[in-house]
Amino acid sequence: QLAVAERRDYSTQLVADLRGLAQRGHQVLYRPRPSRLRLLFDFLAAGFPRLVRAQGACMAAAAALFFVPLIAVAILLQWHPELIHSLFDSRQLAEFENMYNPLHHADRLGRDGGADLQMFGVYVFNNVSIGFRTFASGLLAGVGAVFVLVFNGIIIGGVAGHLTAIGYGGPFWGFVAGHSAPELIGAVLSGAAGLKIGYALVAPGRRRRVDALKHA
Repeated sequence: QLAVAERRDYSTQLVADLRGLAQRGHQVLYRPRPSRLRLLFDFLAAGFPRLVRAQGACMAAAAALFFVPLIAVAILLQWHPELIHSLFDSRQLAEFENMYNPLHHADRLGRDGGADLQMFGVYVFNNVSIGFRTFASGLLAGVGAVFVLVFNGIIIGGVAGHLTAIGYGGPFWGFVAGHSAPELIGAVLSGAAGLKIGYALVAPGRRRRVDALKHA
């Protein structure tokens, strides 16, 4: 188009505009390809936050499904502590209480010095597996993601509420404060992704369901 405009003596302003477009296009087309590390950084710094904001409805629904049961159970156990036995058996409760007993491992908050690396691996494996199950269960028309979010919210709220009710809240909250933020937000993100693909199956719009699923 620039060549045609120059050959036909179109207006100077039009030729200048087309020349500017051609120069900018040349710079984009022939610039060096960014490294994979740079692409990853750009995605984490800008692309991923944009995707999260674009899925605000799914994020809000996942957060509500997860945090409302968590907070409700934790508060309920402060008035009715006996309800914890409907969630856990006596052996599980004993393990929780021993782990966060203020008199035990006061300096390590539930683990000894030689277990740090092992526990790190356990936490990562556990959280990644929960996140993946939460996302993948969205294939069950979203019902699976709803169940996993609510179930985990109830379980975590039960542990937090029970330990707080018996006076072990200090060690518990002090220990989980260091890693709860990425874990809980990760669960919500995975749940939102599961709800997204589940909704695509339930309401595909004008697409075929398989195409809507791929798009989601």
